[in-house]
Amino acid sequence: MSHTVCVARIMGLKCPRGFFRMYHSTTIFNQLLSFVPRHRFRCLVGQHNADRYVKKLTAWNQFVALVYAQATGKESLRDIETGLSTHTHLWHHLGIRSVAKSSLARANNKCTYKIFEGLFYALLGQCKDLTPSRAFTFENPLYSLDATTINLCLSLCNWAHYRHAKGAIKLHVLMQNRTDIPEVVTVTVGKTADITEAKRMSFAIPRGSIVVFDRGYFDFDWWNTLHAQGLFFVTRTKTSSLFLISGTHTVSSGRILTDERGWVGDLLKAKYPREVRRVRYLHDDGETYEYLTNNFTLSGEEVALVYKERWRIELFFKWIKQNLIIKAFLGTSKNAVLSQVWVAMIYYLLLSYIKFQTKFDGSLLELTRMVRETLFTRRTLIDLLSLSPATLGKFKVDEVEQLCLLGV
Repeated sequence: MSHTVCVARIMGLKCPRGFFRMYHSTTIFNQLLSFVPRHRFRCLVGQHNADRYVKKLTAWNQFVALVYAQATGKESLRDIETGLSTHTHLWHHLGIRSVAKSSLARANNKCTYKIFEGLFYALLGQCKDLTPSRAFTFENPLYSLDATTINLCLSLCNWAHYRHAKGAIKLHVLMQNRTDIPEVVTVTVGKTADITEAKRMSFAIPRGSIVVFDRGYFDFDWWNTLHAQGLFFVTRTKTSSLFLISGTHTVSSGRILTDERGWVGDLLKAKYPREVRRVRYLHDDGETYEYLTNNFTLSGEEVALVYKERWRIELFFKWIKQNLIIKAFLGTSKNAVLSQVWVAMIYYLLLSYIKFQTKFDGSLLELTRMVRETLFTRRTLIDLLSLSPATLGKFKVDEVEQLCLLGV
């Protein structure tokens, strides 16, 4: 038994069946794809008849090509075709047969994005069961809700109206703060209001959870829905909103200026006919922030800390925009754009899953770069994550030398 296998089993890692047998026979890319639930993928393909009448580029071929684009940073169909064509001797291990750019463009337009959306949620269920939680301040599960805009060219994507002469799509995300893993993801055209999509989203989260969001979700009817589901919320108050004070709470910190309870909005309309708390907090920058919540057990300081945790979803959006290919698109149709976005989210889950399962101490960005540099090397992921930066550089040179010997 190899040293890698012994270490992995001592660490108690849960890897796909046959993972350890791949030690000397498959690449990092193949091991990455081994975490994808293939049975569920085949079911989704059959459900949507995606491979019916397909002669060359199947849904799996398309998926592998799109994951390859995310892993290597390829931003054009020609780059994907050229990159994969230099590794034809490894196609059998990846389960692909064709990567012609014309076929890939046709598949991106015709093979429904709902396959990749369904695969994302199948992989999400797999990740949630095994993802460890980081140390956390609050007993209640905490979720952040927000949306980010991804710009498109309206003249090329006339289905994605946003503003005058501008096109965009919106990525709406409910994220579990303990794990930094998206709990719910939806994609809409850019003009869809954040609160409109929030009302459509289904939150299958435990009662007693806290949902934190910004003022884009200031809607009394929706707050009623959250309250009826047994959920707490924390948000910023609008300067124009009315607040009728009915009582006060003990101020627990010098930064808490006031901690009051009362009714928000117009009582005659009774859109949110329940008491809420308003906490006024002095921030480090000297600004005063006002928070609203329906939780009366947290201290004022904890309410402020909960809202501060919302910043994690902003960091998530920043990370995916900087490190995934979701700003340069391989097609202009709605199906092509959404397929690429969903595969990007799948790739994020794969990286997160590997990071947690191998107990990698580095950042997700470091893992992304390591996978990119060694994607087609024959080495286990466990060995890869123990390499030094100098060794990684050598691997890239060795790979080029191997291709030259093969006459590629």
